[in-house]
Amino acid sequence: MTASDHIKEILATLPTSPGVYQYFDESGEIIYVGKAKNLKRRVFSYFNKEQSGKVRLMVSRIADLKFIVVDTEAEALLLENNLIKRYKPRFNILLKDDKTYPWICIKKEEFPRVFFTRKKLNDGSLYFGPYPTPQAAGMLIDMLKRIYPLRTCKLNLANPQNGRFRACLEYHIGNCKAPCVGNISSDDYNEMIAKIKHILNGNIQPVLLGLREEMMAYADNLEFEKAQKIKEKYDLLENYRSRSVVVSSSVFDVDVFSFDDAGQSFYVNYMKVVRGSVVQSHSIELKRKLDESAEELLELAVADIRQSVSGGLSHEILVPIPLDTDLGDIKISVPKRGDKLNVLNLSQRNAKQFRLEMETIASKADPDRHARRILTKLKEDLRLPVLPEVIECFDNSNFQGDYPVAAMVQFVDAKPNKSGYRHFNIKTVSGPNDYASMEEIVYRRYKRLLDENKPLPQLIVVDGGKGQLSSAIEVLKQLDLYGKISIIGLAEKLEEIYYPEDSVPLYIDKRSETLKVIQYLRDEAHRFGITFHRKKFTKGFVHSELDDIEGIGKATREKLLKKFKSVKRIREAEQKALADVIGPAKAKAVYDYLHSNQ
Repeated sequence: MTASDHIKEILATLPTSPGVYQYFDESGEIIYVGKAKNLKRRVFSYFNKEQSGKVRLMVSRIADLKFIVVDTEAEALLLENNLIKRYKPRFNILLKDDKTYPWICIKKEEFPRVFFTRKKLNDGSLYFGPYPTPQAAGMLIDMLKRIYPLRTCKLNLANPQNGRFRACLEYHIGNCKAPCVGNISSDDYNEMIAKIKHILNGNIQPVLLGLREEMMAYADNLEFEKAQKIKEKYDLLENYRSRSVVVSSSVFDVDVFSFDDAGQSFYVNYMKVVRGSVVQSHSIELKRKLDESAEELLELAVADIRQSVSGGLSHEILVPIPLDTDLGDIKISVPKRGDKLNVLNLSQRNAKQFRLEMETIASKADPDRHARRILTKLKEDLRLPVLPEVIECFDNSNFQGDYPVAAMVQFVDAKPNKSGYRHFNIKTVSGPNDYASMEEIVYRRYKRLLDENKPLPQLIVVDGGKGQLSSAIEVLKQLDLYGKISIIGLAEKLEEIYYPEDSVPLYIDKRSETLKVIQYLRDEAHRFGITFHRKKFTKGFVHSELDDIEGIGKATREKLLKKFKSVKRIREAEQKALADVIGPAKAKAVYDYLHSNQ
């Protein structure tokens, strides 16, 4: 029996239940794990419809498949997440191991310790987090120890015996109650631990109320020194709470998930909101393998993060896009307005910031590799024969045919090279003729580079679609450069890329880095050209009204414009008003000239 026949037999037995499916190659290695609300429909879709290149490659390597039926979609999502982490299939999204994140652990032991760790063990201990940085977890532990005198030693206190241990320095300086010598009972110690759990879960208000009652009781008994010590602890906790981001008094208890989609990388931010305050924020990065949709990636991230975070999980999840997954009694909301939308927007800003941080770290660690990756993506998406290390983009600008100018911007390694920017005054074209203007500036640019024996770009981008592209192509043919330099045209919608001798445009994925680079390139060319055009237009307009007046120099023009703000107001002013600014003789010359040319 061939592998194909074997797969067909299994496909015929697939149920319509929720579950998880696993694909194996000829060596028996798991190459992909997926979840489905309907196993039969989902698995069949891989074999009976047209797929992208990456999916076709994976399907071609499937020699066997197995499936696991579960009761609910939520169970399928969690099982998929666990299997991916366990087997790390080559075609699955990469999930980071939880053990690399910072956590705060309350150890399962007699007189529990509270400490920072990166190892989340299945030992019955409580783990709170993950925290964004070790510093964040460390600062919180430091505050807790200043409020509650917890032990830090690793002594086994399961059966403490009198005389077996001696109180250490931590006891003598007031940092520990010395349970090792029986100075505090297990019940009293665990009461402190219970309050710490409240704080770590974001439920700070009851702890504050308890401290306040204790402080007032000492004050009523005139024990002011003890009351002052409790007040110091109260202030520490209140200061910590005040630093929490208060997002809304109406958003009580929700888990918030948002994302920033950067093509191959997908960044997800999680925020835990308790009583209107953000008490936890955590971001992860997922790597695309099979052109997964944003919905699929976000679903996997939700399962991964909710499975690993500490504390009580909320019964409502806020997300920016609908998720086609039933999580049982968990409500999934896509807010459109109000405070919940504001919370979601805050999470999305954090996702974007996380992406920028990760990209900055990558570029600093190996800037050449980062640039090479973007250039490789440009080459692949734009179907170029070589890496576009130097890209030049042209844009025309004119006002009703007057003051026609053009601009060219240059990107090197997908970043602006300001020293390579050029302005052009259109010399051979009269009237609003964008095609002829494009011919002129492209010819002038590359004729000069050829004459001066300077290097040419690998890619030319023409802003304006098929018409301007055709004009630029004719010039390249005249210069014998056609076919030696890649050239594309941008339609106004930007997603459409036109190629020489091809009437069907290429549509670029809106999520891709390629589109972001091209958009940046086009915007820079437009900005640079518009700035130059405005300067020339302003200069030309003022010249037509004032520069031709005999005896009126630059200083006089500036005085008039500073006083009257515009040529129109100068023309409307009385001759006496002009004389008050520039004197009677010059005022008469200006007044007579402007009114004689009406």
